[in-house]
Formats: sequence, C-alpha cells, structure tokens
Amino acid sequence: MKKISRLVLAVILALSVGLAVSGCSRKKVVSEAGPATPAPVVTPENGDTGGMASTEEPLESSGPAALAGAQTILEGRTSAPLLPIYFDFDKSNIRADQVERIKKNGIFLQSTPGIAVRIEGNCDERGTNEYNAALGERRALSAKKYLVNLGVSSSRLTTISYGEEKPLLHGHDELSWAQNRRADFVINR
Repeated sequence: MKKISRLVLAVILALSVGLAVSGCSRKKVVSEAGPATPAPVVTPENGDTGGMASTEEPLESSGPAALAGAQTILEGRTSAPLLPIYFDFDKSNIRADQVERIKKNGIFLQSTPGIAVRIEGNCDERGTNEYNAALGERRALSAKKYLVNLGVSSSRLTTISYGEEKPLLHGHDELSWAQNRRADFVINR
C-alpha cells in the first residue's frame, strides 16, 4: 500500500510541476490572410509621438531571432492579397521596413479600381483607451495618405481606429505588442 501511495504522490507531483512550468497556453489565432511571415524588426526611429512624451520602450528580447521565438507570426486581419503594415511604439509614421508592403498594397489597389478598402488602425495595450484610439486613427490616416500619394483615390479608402480594442495577440510581451501595432487593410464587399 505504501508503494502505491508513493507512486500516486510521485505522479501527482510530476503533473503539478508540469502544469506549473507549462502554464496555460492561449488558443492560437489563425489568420485568414494566408501563410505566416516573419515579424517586423522593431527599430527605434524618429517620428510622431502625438504630443505624448516618448519614452524608451523596454525590450524583453532583442533581434529578429528572439522575436520569431515560440509563437506563430500572424498577418493581422488584412484581406488577402493586401498586407498589414506595422508601427513602432507610440508612432504613426510609416516605418522604412514597411514601405515595400504598403507599395504592394498600392499597386494592387491601382490594378483593381472597383475595390474599396477600410484601413483599420490598431495599437498595443499600453496607454489609455482614449490615447490609443487617437493613435490608431493617426496610423490609419497615415496609411491612407501614403496610398493616396501613390495614386489611389481617397474615395476608395475609409479609416477606422480600433485602438487597443481588437488585439490580435493577447500576450503582454514585445512579440504581442509588435503584432498589435498595425494598420489592417480590409476589402469592403
């Protein structure tokens, strides 16, 4: 009887340790936009702080290899073949590494004149709801302005800000925050 009790205790202890170490995992979100691509590298650059004093963003990891870590990289809620664009912390200017993505969106929109698009500005969870709503709007408007400068008619583009209200990833880490700082391009049907 003692051997069975010890065995049961050992199994319970092993299961408890396993659960404690693994924690509760979140359900993976599957993107409708197609295959996953690497996360954008978050690099500091001068830009719009929207009147809010900019502070250095603490990075829990550094470099693209660390960002590509354990989670699948998603492509926002953007309609294929369009691509979302990503923003730096507390910024609404188009990053240099995102220019090619928004140019591809512009080329697609110019080649398909019957399509209208809603540009959705999104933020990570940091900051107040009001501030993030305004930042999301600035991001959407920045993307719209860029597309208009590429020759897309502004009448085909609408904007909306979801601020922090529709996160793609619910984590509290740099990978999640980087994925949530984006503008999605949704084709209006």
